[in-house]
Amino acid sequence: MGNNDVSPFFFFSAVVLVVILRCPSPCAAAGETEALLRLKESLENTRALEATWKSGTNPCEKPKRWFGIQCRKKVVSGLLLHGLGLGGVINVEALAGVKGLRVIAVGKNNFSGPIPEFNKLGALRSIFIQGNKFSGEISADYFLELTSLKKVWLANNKFKGRIPGSLEKLPHLIELHLEGNEFSGQIPTLDQKNLADLNVANNKLQGEVPAEMKKFGPKTFAGNPGLCGKAVGKECPHPASSDHKNNSSMKWIIIAVAIALLIIIILIKRRRKDDNFARVKKENLDEVVPVHKVGSSKRSNSGGSVSRRGPGSGSGSGSGRKESQSHHSRRGSGGVTRAMGDLVVVNSEKGQFGLPDLMKAAAEVLGSGGLGSAYKAVMGNGVSVVVKRLKEINTKITKDNFDAEIKKLGKIKHPNILTPLAYHYRKEEKLVISEYMPKGSLLYLLHGDRGISHAEFNWPKRLKVVKGVANGMGFLHKEFATFEVPHGNLKSSNILFSANNEAVLTDYAYHPLLNNTPTAQQLFAYKAPEGIQHQQVSPKSDVYCLGVIILEIITGKFPSQYVNNQNGGTDVVQWVRQAIADKRESEVIDPEIAVAKNSLPQMEKLVHIGGACTENDLINRIDMKEAIKRIQEVQE
Repeated sequence: MGNNDVSPFFFFSAVVLVVILRCPSPCAAAGETEALLRLKESLENTRALEATWKSGTNPCEKPKRWFGIQCRKKVVSGLLLHGLGLGGVINVEALAGVKGLRVIAVGKNNFSGPIPEFNKLGALRSIFIQGNKFSGEISADYFLELTSLKKVWLANNKFKGRIPGSLEKLPHLIELHLEGNEFSGQIPTLDQKNLADLNVANNKLQGEVPAEMKKFGPKTFAGNPGLCGKAVGKECPHPASSDHKNNSSMKWIIIAVAIALLIIIILIKRRRKDDNFARVKKENLDEVVPVHKVGSSKRSNSGGSVSRRGPGSGSGSGSGRKESQSHHSRRGSGGVTRAMGDLVVVNSEKGQFGLPDLMKAAAEVLGSGGLGSAYKAVMGNGVSVVVKRLKEINTKITKDNFDAEIKKLGKIKHPNILTPLAYHYRKEEKLVISEYMPKGSLLYLLHGDRGISHAEFNWPKRLKVVKGVANGMGFLHKEFATFEVPHGNLKSSNILFSANNEAVLTDYAYHPLLNNTPTAQQLFAYKAPEGIQHQQVSPKSDVYCLGVIILEIITGKFPSQYVNNQNGGTDVVQWVRQAIADKRESEVIDPEIAVAKNSLPQMEKLVHIGGACTENDLINRIDMKEAIKRIQEVQE
């Protein structure tokens, strides 16, 4: 009798247990599907989502994963809807049903109104809403419940009022971008130990910048005339009583004159130091991209690589010198190393020279970028070189480690790789010297030169460049297979042209020297989705960079991915992705090469290769070996 009474209970428990064990994934997916469809209903201009965001499907199921959805362990973890022209209202209540959501990236759309109530989603780690039309004030306590946040990008909207003080309470904050708004008042003290990327430029901020924030430098605070303090190099005014105001006016005049004289003296000394490679303070060309200023006498490349100058436009210090050393070769001589005046020659193919020779040569500033500044110098033997100043090296890298890494590079022999010639190492100064490439960069050829060189950059030549870059990347991925990211900084400014028009790669294999430093984040590999979201890179991050190069060459568009401030250029990755989805590949091909009608199938094939290389999901992104194989199969 007792057993019969208990049996139904155990039967019911078993059924419940089976449901619990079998339901989590499907049930969770169903909940996520419903929640995301509710979100979609609140949005406008959702054309990009129509093909995959459908009822009855799983957002994380392959191969039909929903567009713009990032998944982790078959659970939705990210909403990546950047640059799709979306509008309407972001239904935060619906998003609350996506329990695993950690990343919201809806930058460069058409959203407006007050900031959405993302603070109801306490597990968020990243919020990217830059480049919209959000406006109004953000309450001081808005971020109090978002203690897991690592990245907050609110830049280039119309926010006003004070910067929310609750940002001070985010213990894991790594990146904070508030530039291009109308924030006013004082800056809260943001001294989190992990905060590495801060920008509050171009607002209406006033008062003294907290001394704890001096490490970020003046560019972080530019465009706020009301700011003062050591961080911006501007003394804060001290209130004086009206009784003493007239008596002190002469004192201030004297101080102003003294400061003016001091500035003049400093500028004169600084100019001399610039010529001797002792000090640099130049614009970050990744931000300003001056290659668009066609006709400028100082065109420079993004990222601090060699400027595009004509063969006769080099430094005047080189005129009249012998040209016995030709520019036809870049390849290493194989392990030749000799210290001359504290300059270590790792490749003697261009002759021997020492630090005194370098110091005697007048320096011509070529540019400044994430890794440091670049100069052109003409040596006494007639060889033109580029001197790269690495502004920050991992403090754990000793002289022996640095020597070993650069010597590896000095042994490289490959027609598509620019091999270093020498280096100089001191604790406070590290230089890497390479041969100057007089024909400039791919960046300049595509976007800065509208003369005959650009006109002649037809389809066969563009395909040749893509194949040359692929060959160089294949070599680096074999030679430095143990590196976390073998190249790490592949972009069009770091693809130069030799005297025989071969594409050669530069600025490669620096990641081991820069790892665990803020400068490492400036490497272009960190612009890959996994770098932006998780600060992690891999060999597939190089594949993403290669994909951007392919799309830049095939479309002729300047990629917005190159620009740090999110302004300018075309989001070539998203543009091409949508074109492929709509079967409109021919529409993204540069009209200047599309005239070769017989080659359109090959061009479209390259468009698809670029799309496969720039997949957001690492699993779906092809590897370097497969990318090279597909590129080599494209025929002219």
